[in-house]
Amino acid sequence: MDFSHSSTLPAATAALFLFAAITAVNSIGVNYGTLGDNLPPPPQVAQFLKEKTTIDRIKIFDANPDILRAFAGTGILVAVTIPNGEIPNLTNVHYARRWLAANIKPYYPQTKINYLLVGNEILHWGPQVLIDNLVAAMGAVYQAVQLEGIMDIKVTTAHSLGILEPADLPSLSKFRRGWDKAVLAPVLEFHRKTKSPFMVNPYPYFAYSPEKEDFALFRPNKGLFDKYTKRTYGNMFDFLLDSVYISMKKLGFGDVEIAVGETGWASDGEIYEKPKCSVANAASYNGGLVRKYEEGKGTPLMPKRRFETYIFALFNENMKPGSLAERNFGLFRPDFTAAYDADVLRAGAASVPTSPKVIIQ
Repeated sequence: MDFSHSSTLPAATAALFLFAAITAVNSIGVNYGTLGDNLPPPPQVAQFLKEKTTIDRIKIFDANPDILRAFAGTGILVAVTIPNGEIPNLTNVHYARRWLAANIKPYYPQTKINYLLVGNEILHWGPQVLIDNLVAAMGAVYQAVQLEGIMDIKVTTAHSLGILEPADLPSLSKFRRGWDKAVLAPVLEFHRKTKSPFMVNPYPYFAYSPEKEDFALFRPNKGLFDKYTKRTYGNMFDFLLDSVYISMKKLGFGDVEIAVGETGWASDGEIYEKPKCSVANAASYNGGLVRKYEEGKGTPLMPKRRFETYIFALFNENMKPGSLAERNFGLFRPDFTAAYDADVLRAGAASVPTSPKVIIQ
């Protein structure tokens, strides 16, 4: 659409565009995982999110056709992750176009796909062949999207904060040597050129310690002062995002937008995972995150920025490998009852839809 003559738009139309932009910025997302044998069918999930929650975007970890079909016509945005193993093949534009033709175009634009993630946490998990081909694959997928005439799907990839060197203050943060200039600088250059966000997965959960509990959970605390930037941090989420921002600035990419691909807290865990994993802590973290998001607050170093954010995760998933905590990151149980109050249900909405029939856990 050509906005070069946007000044001629009627005032009401311009106001609608402005409202849509503001709404998109302020909305919260969720990661919709499917590693469970008791999860409700995607059409019920789509109905539930649309009718009962304030969640208006999801991120999925594959190109699940049932999910893509179910969210058609809902207006809910869907971020699709291309499996890690596809990355070497995706460096070929012709292959990338075939992948789009098979996995995206049958559902687009009826399903509002907003992102294609080229793999997930590639630097963290490897192997090296995926790391070596990541930037080329992102470029080829972007080119394929353009060649297919798709103008509103952005290309990115999500990074764990294993990309950072350990640091006691955000001002001291930097990307890990070996990844900084070889991989992350080209990734950031790609984002700058394509106006897409650098997506990171900050988890205060993984940095938890009893003495830092309030700082991690958005509870009142004495804060942490960064003597080099003269900024005070009231929560670990801001601390981590500013650590990413400082690291980007040190490479010369402080202008690139940042998005939060995953962040969350487990509501239950093994005996050795307590007291970290509890309903109270999960409610405090995710509820605090949602409130901060709705208030539109940035970080101490990025006070005017808004960060598109996806909570991990939508459901407790009983087939996830690992400890009990891994299976209890959900905002909801598979029967749509809330695991705790994270302030994502619409006012007056019950957490269980009345129809169609719901699968009970």
